[in-house]
Amino acid sequence: MVKYILKRVFYMFLVLFIVTTITFFLMHMIPGDPLTALVQKLPEQTKINYYAKYGLDKPVYEQYFVFLKGIFTEGTLGESIRFPGRQVLDTIQKYAGYSSEIGLVAVLIGFIIGIVLGTVSAIKQNKLPDKLISIIAILGISLPVFLLASLFQYLFTVKWPLFPTLGWGTPAHKILPILCMSFSPLATYTRYMRSSVLDVINQDYITMAEAKGMSFAQVVRRHVLRNSILPSLTILGPNIADVFTGSFVIESIFAIPGLGSYYITAVNDRDFPMIIGCAMFYTGIYILSLLVVDILYVIIDPRIRLTGSNSK
Repeated sequence: MVKYILKRVFYMFLVLFIVTTITFFLMHMIPGDPLTALVQKLPEQTKINYYAKYGLDKPVYEQYFVFLKGIFTEGTLGESIRFPGRQVLDTIQKYAGYSSEIGLVAVLIGFIIGIVLGTVSAIKQNKLPDKLISIIAILGISLPVFLLASLFQYLFTVKWPLFPTLGWGTPAHKILPILCMSFSPLATYTRYMRSSVLDVINQDYITMAEAKGMSFAQVVRRHVLRNSILPSLTILGPNIADVFTGSFVIESIFAIPGLGSYYITAVNDRDFPMIIGCAMFYTGIYILSLLVVDILYVIIDPRIRLTGSNSK
């Protein structure tokens, strides 16, 4: 296990380096630069000073090596062009926490409830609970998140003023964003789990377990759930990464100061340091979540081996 984890960590850093390099050069391949609109009305010498400050007066390859030097020797990702004086790493550390507070909780809620609903739906196949759960799953996948957020705002802040409409700071501010973000994962996990459970409950070993005198609840808990949950775990890793990359809509609607809104602003303003820093952060979260999922595979199903060797 330790050898496998160390190997994966090495590949994680390799992938992170490749993605960072590609992102850096793609940003600089786009015609123009991020300072043109900001300094066009300034005196010529002031423009020269600005370009020198951010290193944009150097060839691209020199900028790249300066960027790498900042990472490996100073532990910094540079300074934001859109927000002068604000370090990219400090911005990510501060505002990623807001995104994770709502996003990770939403994924966890969607995962747990989706597993339960998917299992119930499969066990009650073609009965009323199955049909009701299927409707919920279809709505969760079909409804756009901005429409769901607007509906929740109308119902729970205007029609019935139970929660704040906008802002951040109290637990009440987090409830509606979490509900909105958990609806789609809930629907996805429900459909995956239903399909997987339907396949497992028809296996011979389930019939054998029942024939040995195990109660239906024991069969579900010991055999059905453990063998059905792996497909849902497979998509758990990408869902965790999507929390940060796809939460900007919710953050905009509920005025949450999360990292997603900063990322969109950076793309619109061509804030090179901020774009590259966010890309590194998102990539790191994604590949780290995949490693965690692979380890969970082994914990849940010991038949899975991480070494890949055919020992005799």
